[in-house]
Amino acid sequence: MPTEIIWGPPTLALVIGYLLGSIPFGVLLTRASGAGDLRQIGSGNIGATNVLRTGRKGLAAATLLLDLAKGWAAVVIVAALLPGNEQLAAAGAFVGHCYPVWLRFRGGKGVATLMGIVLALHPPLALVYAVVWLGLLATLRISSVAGMAAAASAPVAAAVFDRFDLVPLLLALALIVIWKHRENIGRLLDGAEPRVGSKGG
Repeated sequence: MPTEIIWGPPTLALVIGYLLGSIPFGVLLTRASGAGDLRQIGSGNIGATNVLRTGRKGLAAATLLLDLAKGWAAVVIVAALLPGNEQLAAAGAFVGHCYPVWLRFRGGKGVATLMGIVLALHPPLALVYAVVWLGLLATLRISSVAGMAAAASAPVAAAVFDRFDLVPLLLALALIVIWKHRENIGRLLDGAEPRVGSKGG
């Protein structure tokens, strides 16, 4: 197969997205701050919620923002360099976050990165996403419920905003978010899922 086909714009968009998405900011920040290996703390997840378990609220906020930013950046960079391949970049960034090769494919759950992707693809969707995510987090204080609901809202909001071109991608990514939360779902069914701010939560 000709090299120009193998390394054409779609493949490059996926690679750019994956490399950006796979940067494990939670692991890097906790290690740099002396908080230890995030993968050995709490749930072992590399996202902001687990960073919060270190007691470093600033690190957790920075992790959330950077995980969001890498999803946004992947789409924006590819839109500038390889227009028309933004959704491939988005998919690459999301998969990179959830399954980073550097961490033996054991990454985060994708909620913050998905918001960054949504923000870059169609900003009004990000408002819906944020309202659902932050609203449920503030009222229920259960991070998994808020994250899954926000992810599920993305394809629905895309349809409402008449962006049906985004629905298949956002639906697929939402399903991955829910799959990554399967252990949380089990704890929710058992009534054992911790709340943010509670002991062990």
